[in-house]
This record gives sequence, structure tokens and C-alpha cells, in this order.
Amino acid sequence: MLAATDPLSDVLSLIDLHSAATARLEAGGKWALRFPAKPYLKFNAVLRGTCWITLPGERPFRLEAGDTFLLADAPPFVLSDAPCDAIADAEDASLLFDHSRSNVYRYGGDDTVAIGGGFVFEDGNARLLLDALPTFVHVPAAAPEAAVLRGTLQILDAELGGHRMGASLVTRRLADVLLVQALRAHVAVRGTEGAGWIGALDDRRIGSALHQMHRDVGRDWTVGALAAAVGMSRSGFALRFRTLVGVPPLDYLTRWRMQIAREALRRDETSVAGLALALGYASESAFAAAFKRVFGRPPKRYWPKAR
Repeated sequence: MLAATDPLSDVLSLIDLHSAATARLEAGGKWALRFPAKPYLKFNAVLRGTCWITLPGERPFRLEAGDTFLLADAPPFVLSDAPCDAIADAEDASLLFDHSRSNVYRYGGDDTVAIGGGFVFEDGNARLLLDALPTFVHVPAAAPEAAVLRGTLQILDAELGGHRMGASLVTRRLADVLLVQALRAHVAVRGTEGAGWIGALDDRRIGSALHQMHRDVGRDWTVGALAAAVGMSRSGFALRFRTLVGVPPLDYLTRWRMQIAREALRRDETSVAGLALALGYASESAFAAAFKRVFGRPPKRYWPKAR
């Protein structure tokens, strides 16, 4: 079972987030590199110069020095020195990158310098994060929050090119920090009402309710109790919660409980009866019915090893 921290940390812990290889790209002259689709979350940042990103079905988008972006369920994309008419016209970036030899790559010069990497996670829980994000999350250099990102990026860049002992561990940890900073910046740029449940965490009252549900997930919560805990009327709380999070409060609580349950069953940490008790259900049958509503199958059919 998860130790209570805060909702975003809980989710990132539950999806078993791992940072993949991080690399530095230096490019100059006329260039266009095509990156393949990856079923995870990618980050990129432009450290120097400018470039363009082209996504499927979208017009090319200009990126400036200091810009950072995330790609959720990363589709194929192109980075180039000028607008690219078609993704297929670019050279395959996988022919250039060989992480077994180096994580710094040069392509024709160093007019443009960018850093990129990715995050992989357990498939079953990845939707918790990916569904809350648009495909392309752009944090412009001019945004106040970009200053914090730049500090982390500068340290990350130094680690990539410095060949220091422990560099691979440091770059992985910095990538995790960068992800949280980018998500915070995404909320600041989009606003609490435009960033799903991640944005709701930044709302004083709804964020507090989410914290309390995560901190005491087995409590017999009611909408009225949650509303009172954050100083709102029942109806006002229910409406604002659904507006920001996208689902009613008790639906969110049930889904979060079932995500915890699925992970506990996968890890064979406890019995179904033990989970039912820990997650606030009066009986194993009530817990199994809630699990089936969320995942389509009862726990012992979803995970045959379940006790």
C-alpha cells in the first residue's frame, strides 16, 4: 500500500515511473530529424538557438531557447531548423542516437542545442497521468515558471557533457525533478480549470480535499464530509470538484482506491479481504463489486493469483 504523501507524488509512485535515457542534441545548418512514436511521456527543452517541432496533423510550431515541452503518449514528431512539410521527409533520428556510446550527439553543427528524454511506467497505471495531459504541453521561455526549469536544465546539461562519476544516476533524478517542475508549470500556464486533476491540486479547497482523500483513503467519506472539511457547501463543492477533476468526488475516491488495489494485487502484497478492509469496504464482496465496476472483472479474475 502507498504511504500517504501528496496526490501527485502518490500517482507518480503508483505508476512506477522510470526515467529513460537523457540525451543532448547539437544541430546546425539545414537539418530535420524524425523521432518515432513512443508509448510513454517525453520531455524536450531548447537550450540554445531555435527549432521547429512538427506533430502529425498539426502545423509546425516554433520553439525558442528556454522553451520546454512534454509529449504524452508521444506521437512521431520532427525537430528541424525550419518548418517541415511532412514528417516522412525527415531523417530517422534513431540512426543518429546510440545511447550505448554517448548521450551527446552532433548533427551538422551546434547552432541549436536541445535536451530530451523520456519516462516509462507500468502500462496498467499510466493512464492516470497520460489522460490528464494534452498530447503537447508547451512551457514557453517567457513564462515565469520557466526560470525554475532552466536551473534544472543547466545542471542536467552539465551532467550530460561532464563524464562525472555518478552522472547516470544524477541525470535520472534530475529528469524526475524536471517532470514535476514541468507539470507545475503546465498548471500555472493553463490554469487550474484547464489542467484536469493535476490542475485541481493547485486549487486551495479542491486540492485540500484531494489531499485528505489520499491521506485517509480508507475513511468512509461522504460528499458532505469532504465539503465541510474544506469549508464549502455540499452542492458548491460537488460542482467545483467535478468541474476541475472531471468526475464526482466519490467516483474519484473509488477509482483511486481501485488503482491502489490493482497495484497491491499485482505485487501480491496482501489478500483481497485485507485490501477490502484497508480501503474502507465493509465486506470483501462490496470491494469486489467496486473493483468490477472500475476494471470490468472482479479482483480474483483480474489477477488470478489474488488470495
